[in-house]
Amino acid sequence: MPRARQPSAGQPSAGQPSARQPSESYADPRLAALYDALNPAGAAAAFYLSLPGAPPARILDVGCGTGLLACEFATRGYDVTGADPAAAMLATARGRPGGDQVRWIQASAAGLDTGTTFDLIIMTGHVFQLLLEDRDVRAALRVLARHLAPGGRLAFETRNPAVREWQDWNPRDTRQRVEAAGITADVHYDISAVAGELVTYETWFQFAGARDPVVVPDTLRFMDQAQVAGFLAEAGLAPVTWYGDWDGSPYGPASPEIIAVASGPSNHAAEPAR
Repeated sequence: MPRARQPSAGQPSAGQPSARQPSESYADPRLAALYDALNPAGAAAAFYLSLPGAPPARILDVGCGTGLLACEFATRGYDVTGADPAAAMLATARGRPGGDQVRWIQASAAGLDTGTTFDLIIMTGHVFQLLLEDRDVRAALRVLARHLAPGGRLAFETRNPAVREWQDWNPRDTRQRVEAAGITADVHYDISAVAGELVTYETWFQFAGARDPVVVPDTLRFMDQAQVAGFLAEAGLAPVTWYGDWDGSPYGPASPEIIAVASGPSNHAAEPAR
């Protein structure tokens, strides 16, 4: 997913749609190469890095993208697994510093079967919003709950629909030029449809020297806090601590983010996930 709002001094602003979990189009190596330039580490990364206890806790990064967070955890001494459905993203992840210290798996959240459990599972970059149907949400949370060790926690975020961030995702306010690995592209975002909770947008990449742009469509689901809480309770993921922004402030009706840090079932068997 892209980030959307006018970037400032080369940095995307906090309200832009994040690209941590790519669509299938991110199988294109050029898009994977630009991923980190479009999504530099910031306050969200710092928040997640603050969550685990002392190493060597076991951490699973679901929708790990190019592995920035997974590799950072690994260099700090944690036992890390990164999972992502896009092969090109994982190829980039393997090649970054610390990539040889991480176990990489090509899989979506619902398709995970790691054979082990984790003390912390993170799902960053608004990956949760790619779960468009109730059955998708239930399937993903059920699998992730099964992968939590006793006392483990699941942390993820979704945008607060009351803020209506997508209204700023337009070509005028999101246009930027990005460069990485010798690749240059002009990038902007545009909304193509809003239908209830679902917002469909396009990321436009005009690569230097190319005649036609590459257009990546994606759809996000905007759920409110009560809906998210209901799905977590159904999966046995409670209690939940709720935050509204990356500074650790509590969630409120006007918060830009709905950040959940949920505990796994207390009676969860301490055996490998199946």
